[in-house]
Amino acid sequence: KKKPMSLMADTTTANAQVRTLSETVRLDARTKLLNPKFYEGMLSTGYEGVREIQKRLRNTMGWSATAGEVDNFVFEDANSVFIEDAEMQKRLLDTNPNAFRDMVTTFLEANGRGYWDTSDENIERLQELYAEVEDRIEGV
Repeated sequence: KKKPMSLMADTTTANAQVRTLSETVRLDARTKLLNPKFYEGMLSTGYEGVREIQKRLRNTMGWSATAGEVDNFVFEDANSVFIEDAEMQKRLLDTNPNAFRDMVTTFLEANGRGYWDTSDENIERLQELYAEVEDRIEGV
């Protein structure tokens, strides 16, 4: 089966460019979700900033679901930045536990749906982390 080609017009600058959806998703991941200036700026705004990071991750998974245009490295790198880094994990959890739980859920869902290929150890760590965050939110 051949997929239709998806093109996006980037009109955010005076020099409008047309890119494939795949190129656009990679560019967005590098300039927003995986960019320290972006996520540190979001974190500096507090609760809503963590929610915005979570929304970006969720939207990235949405591109996987609707178009299959997200490279595995996007999820791997996001996992490295937001989950594997213990200090970052604590910052996200302390600032907005619900959004952080949703991030963990998004990673698990991306893997479960076949959009993200990662190690079994990583999935086990995410499952354990989900249980810990859920307990914290529920006050257990």
